[in-house]
Amino acid sequence: MLYILIALICLLIVGSIFYYNTLVNKKNRMKEAWSGIDVYLKKRYELIPNLIETVKGYASHEQKLMQDLVRLRNQAIQAQQNQEKINTENHLSENISRLMLIAENYPDLKANTNFQQLQTQLETIETEIELSRRYYNGTVRENNIQVQSFPSNLIASIFGFENGIFFEINNSAEREPLKLSF
Repeated sequence: MLYILIALICLLIVGSIFYYNTLVNKKNRMKEAWSGIDVYLKKRYELIPNLIETVKGYASHEQKLMQDLVRLRNQAIQAQQNQEKINTENHLSENISRLMLIAENYPDLKANTNFQQLQTQLETIETEIELSRRYYNGTVRENNIQVQSFPSNLIASIFGFENGIFFEINNSAEREPLKLSF
């Protein structure tokens, strides 16, 4: 009887260690994925002022959009919480798309070599951000499954492991295609 009790206690300890280490692994993968997103967002933040300066000379009457882009860029850089950064990034992406649509109406701007290079860089960065977001959301999914599944949810609650936040579009207005009128 004593051996069975000792075996059960050992099994419980080994199982707890296993689930704890698995939770730590998932949490660190999620942090690493968020870090990857941050790298591409930083590149995007550095590109936006150059893009705005190039467009400014051609589309001076779109001043409000450019001011919004600068404001959102600064807010995104200063965002501390993941959810705050996600919300700001969604608005920033929407305004960058609007800027690209506006550029379509200016043939001289579209022909500008500097603008073409910036646009190509931005498209590359946006693709990398999209891929990073997918990877991050995959790590959040795996973390959340582990945090919510039995018996690892017991270890997660004891040691304070939490669900991750998905990087997703927050409201239906952002899901609609952009419409511009001149």
